Amino acid sequence: MNILGAIEKVPGGIMVIPLLMGATVNTFFPGLLEIGGFTQALFKEGALPVIGAFLFCMGAQIPIRATGPIAEKGFAILIGKLLAGVLIALIAAFLMPSGTLLALTPLAIVAAMTNSNSGLYVALTEQFGNTTDKGAVSVIALNDGPFLTLLVLGAAGLASIPVLTFIGVVTPIVLGFILGNLDDNLRRFLAPGQRILIPFFAFPLGAGIDFSTLLKAGLPGILLGLLTLVVSGGGAMLLLSLVHRVRRRPLHRRNLISGACESSTAGAAVATPAVVAAADPAYRAIEAAATAQVAGSVVTTAFLTPVLALLIYRWQMKRGIDPQREFEEDHSKGKSTDAEPITDA
Repeated sequence: MNILGAIEKVPGGIMVIPLLMGATVNTFFPGLLEIGGFTQALFKEGALPVIGAFLFCMGAQIPIRATGPIAEKGFAILIGKLLAGVLIALIAAFLMPSGTLLALTPLAIVAAMTNSNSGLYVALTEQFGNTTDKGAVSVIALNDGPFLTLLVLGAAGLASIPVLTFIGVVTPIVLGFILGNLDDNLRRFLAPGQRILIPFFAFPLGAGIDFSTLLKAGLPGILLGLLTLVVSGGGAMLLLSLVHRVRRRPLHRRNLISGACESSTAGAAVATPAVVAAADPAYRAIEAAATAQVAGSVVTTAFLTPVLALLIYRWQMKRGIDPQREFEEDHSKGKSTDAEPITDA
């Protein structure tokens, strides 16, 4: 049986298939994994430590010369996604008579469209991108949690960067980066972890999803997911494309795959409306509706973001834009003589 081969035929399958398996178990047998011991620790509650190990292994594969391109890509897609979400929210709030856009509240729009699923991002860039695409997760981690939503909605006095939370996200990457650049043997030793660990954090992430959230959110939740996919993903790719043009890069190096992989909504965003309502009581009346809509976007983009990434990848390859070639050209010069070429796992 070629189980792995079948999984890899699905866009982002190494992430999506285990995630859907976890969601299926959680939807139909919600107590099955809550039996304690290693089973509960790994398959129900194990996402964060496994993602931490994954980020450590990933950081070890980033050569020191890649830090510039990583920052460039990371901030381009982070800002592009943010501006797209803010634009749609402002249209809903100030141009629509009801203050909503097709029943979508500005709170739900900002919470869903400015946030992204980092786990899905790294899984997709592992399959379709290169080392700098994957490394950009260290920058886009800034959109984790309610910070950007609070900032955009103007929650006075609460719009401060959660420094400790951000440090907690990037520390495994930084430690891996340091060790990988100090010792090529450690870099090679940790390389397989980039791929092996993905299913082990995808399943428990899925075990936190209930398919009934789609029913509760209804059509507005699905619509929010589509807006997140097309508009915020498009915004990330557009700004990244502008950066390529400003830098006057040749066509074959204008890789946009990281923008496509940033077109999702993170599961953690479901809690954002409650955080905002706690900060500003004016949002309590729409908290429940916004929460359901954001949950709908989470599930919708979990299905569709891998499809978008695959389509963009195929479109790029037809135009001669190969992410791996981009990385090799960026870092083929000036390497130390004792370092081996770095390739994606």
